[in-house]
Amino acid sequence: MTHPARHIAVSIDRAAGDVYSYASNPENLPAWASGLGSVRRDGDAWVSDMDIGRVRIAFAPRNDLGVLDHDVTLPDGTTFHNPMRVVPNGGGCEVTFTLFRLPGVPDEEHEKDAATIAKDLVALKTVMER
Repeated sequence: MTHPARHIAVSIDRAAGDVYSYASNPENLPAWASGLGSVRRDGDAWVSDMDIGRVRIAFAPRNDLGVLDHDVTLPDGTTFHNPMRVVPNGGGCEVTFTLFRLPGVPDEEHEKDAATIAKDLVALKTVMER
């Protein structure tokens, strides 16, 4: 069974390699990913203390393909896989996040998640285009 997917994207006027290098460094997350406090290393993953408690963030290994996939594990052990890509577009790039609509997620919550992701991608664009 597949889940409905929504692709949320932003164009950034900066080279894909620069955006990937910045966005793939978990220490930079608080500058553009809302809700995260400081991010610190914990074994093979990164952790952040959020309103809901400590979350673990595990990124795909560094790569030359712009893959920024990451798993977020909530305090209750629930893990969400978050596909994310940086793709060259002329002298800039496109950053795309895929949001899956999981069973049981109310419309309002899904729309709120999508709006938060869009806001975060705009924040990443702002940081990268300075």
